[in-house]
Amino acid sequence: MRIGIVILPDQRWSVAGRRWQRAEEYGFDHAWTYDHLGWRDLVDGPWFDAVPTLTAAAMVTRRIRLGTWVASPNFRHPVHFAREVTAIDDISQGRLMLGLGAGGVGFDAEVIGTPELTPGQRVDRFAEFLDLLDRVLGDEPVDYRGDYYTAVNARGNPGPVQRPRPPFVVAAGGKRALRLAARHGDGWATTGVAGVAGGANFSVPESAEKWWESVARLSSAFDEALDEAGRARDAIPRYLNLDSSPVYSMSSVEAFTDAVGRAGDLGFTDVITHWPRERSWYAGDEKVLESVASRLPRLRAGGA
Repeated sequence: MRIGIVILPDQRWSVAGRRWQRAEEYGFDHAWTYDHLGWRDLVDGPWFDAVPTLTAAAMVTRRIRLGTWVASPNFRHPVHFAREVTAIDDISQGRLMLGLGAGGVGFDAEVIGTPELTPGQRVDRFAEFLDLLDRVLGDEPVDYRGDYYTAVNARGNPGPVQRPRPPFVVAAGGKRALRLAARHGDGWATTGVAGVAGGANFSVPESAEKWWESVARLSSAFDEALDEAGRARDAIPRYLNLDSSPVYSMSSVEAFTDAVGRAGDLGFTDVITHWPRERSWYAGDEKVLESVASRLPRLRAGGA
């Protein structure tokens, strides 16, 4: 089991920079930040962009893998994003991971004034986004014309450090999105609820047990999508966002240990928690984080 942590981009770098360093010192396998223009009710507070945040994080760490949780087509174009991906992968010396999702509803989808898309249209756009981003990160110039994106002689040179490109960890919950993850993904990410991981358009189950039941159902549905794509069921890593459950994973050491064990039993290779905040979303005590960090080697090995 690999264990990662999300550091929300809601603090100035004087505070956030030390968190990224501590995530590495604590021994987390990967660290992520949200890729939103604003997120839920935190939109009225401080918020910083994912790309410069990850760039800065790459400069103050040496080992930990870094990623977007998850990059959104709501406001990113694959041609420009490919340039940003190439730069971060170079600066981090090949430690970038790309969490990618279809984009939800809410602030990100409204703030730049684009027309609202149906769930089906968002998946259609996501398919183009994945295809074009993959192509531009390759070695040849790309011409592309789709319903949502166009590229004219787009270049990816010199290309990422990682070859053929940084891994795509595709967030998916619906049937069509699961097929995209099975076809394009180097990893699958899920919130454990129907819809697209990272989006705002899902409802949290009423209890933790109901949530774990939904995780199991989605894992089975992803097995079927892999079968359909002709890929082995253990072909790619599986990432579970523990904090989509009604129980915040960092509420106690016992809660975190239990969640990691249950995720492993369901076949997940990676779990994601969130850095504790003083209030609101993911409110918790950093002392719990420190205690969890001291147990990471045992948790990875499946111990308590």
